[in-house]
Amino acid sequence: MSNTTITREPVKVYRMSMPEHECPWGLKAINLLDEQGIDFEDHKLRSQDEVEAFKTKHQVATTPQIFFGEDRIGGYTDLAERFDVEAESADYSYAPVIAVFSTAGLISLAASLGMTGLMGVSLSMLASLKLMDMNAFSESFKKYDLITKRFKPYAKIYPFAELLIGLGFLSGWVPLVTGISSLLIGTSGGISVFKAVYIDKLALNCACVGGNTKTPLGIVSFAENAIMAGMGAFLIFTAVEGKPESAQFPEAFPPAVIQLHNETA
Repeated sequence: MSNTTITREPVKVYRMSMPEHECPWGLKAINLLDEQGIDFEDHKLRSQDEVEAFKTKHQVATTPQIFFGEDRIGGYTDLAERFDVEAESADYSYAPVIAVFSTAGLISLAASLGMTGLMGVSLSMLASLKLMDMNAFSESFKKYDLITKRFKPYAKIYPFAELLIGLGFLSGWVPLVTGISSLLIGTSGGISVFKAVYIDKLALNCACVGGNTKTPLGIVSFAENAIMAGMGAFLIFTAVEGKPESAQFPEAFPPAVIQLHNETA
């Protein structure tokens, strides 16, 4: 089918275009239309309210949406199929997340750190990646984190808080403070990710491994925050319940540290 036949009616593209988020699929759609030499009207949805109103009106779950006259074609992938061209991939990668948690797991295994040690090493490594480029992390984080949207300095505070929580898991110091902090930050982060991905349907990169990576915001990000909240709750429980002195060292401590404690006790 030729482009002339396909596009007798005016072509309209409705896409999300906000200061904090430019929909990548909308950009791919207009680029494809440009490549095909098709004139089109670019309708930018500049707020979440506009996006939700558009979705409700047309009974669709996502944007962008492309119309040929009154005929709704669908999103970017549907448009590519209509032109019989191969749709571009999302260009996402889980490699940074795999690298961090694999390395943290190996360190924890080699040093016999246990589950709390794994959490401590993982959070410390993730914090270091954010601290490498604070500005890039902040720009990415503020697109979906609910606290940062209301209190912008939180994006600068978060990496340091994450590092302190990681060190708290590793050291065993002030376990109640570490547990409460981990529970609160993990819970708020999980809610932010859930809202952005499953309610607002945003296609964003996760800032968890730094601001310049292509790791998609989604189930991995939600699981990371859920584990953080769960480990925080566990630490609070063990701190409140209390343990005999011989059990004060959690499994996060390597045998050499426990032996040193017993010798000096």
